[in-house]
Amino acid sequence: MKVIALNGSPRLLGNTSQALNVILDDLNKEGIETEYIQVYEDHMNPCNHCSSCEMRGDGRCIAEDDRMNEYLDRMKAADAVIIASPTYYGSCTAQLKMFLERAGFACRYGGYPLNGKIGAAFTVQERAGGFAVYSELVNWMLGNGMTVVGSTPLAVINAKNPFEYEKDEMGMRALHSLAQNIVKELERE
Repeated sequence: MKVIALNGSPRLLGNTSQALNVILDDLNKEGIETEYIQVYEDHMNPCNHCSSCEMRGDGRCIAEDDRMNEYLDRMKAADAVIIASPTYYGSCTAQLKMFLERAGFACRYGGYPLNGKIGAAFTVQERAGGFAVYSELVNWMLGNGMTVVGSTPLAVINAKNPFEYEKDEMGMRALHSLAQNIVKELERE
């Protein structure tokens, strides 16, 4: 079993990154292989809606100047995908948004290769907007036919400065709950 984790934060050691590592550590303890991808490092270009993915129908983006297709292949090969983002003015980061748009079109016109895969999301907010970002990520997964796993409480973490995520007791419970629910869903397969 393998889980791919996509981090949309620009900060390598920020709250989103560290919170994502909490989930990955829990999964690793259960013997699940994980892979961490820092989407922001790749400086994705936005989708220009050239419709090449629709004409080709192969589930790939025609733009080969970044790692989009490599990441799509990794997601297709994984059993589960986690997407995480900090909240930037009520939305996910611009870099992650570019990734989601291009990946979404490539998947749509490539026969929905993520259909049936497990998906999980969480976001970090300073004080507001996280629920909108959480919905944005979950809706992307649902639009790709993924089985979305949630947590109790909902995985919206409150933090601003580095390592503040640890102070959010409910947020920490949510991260561990999300990891447990991913494990349960993977074991069902």
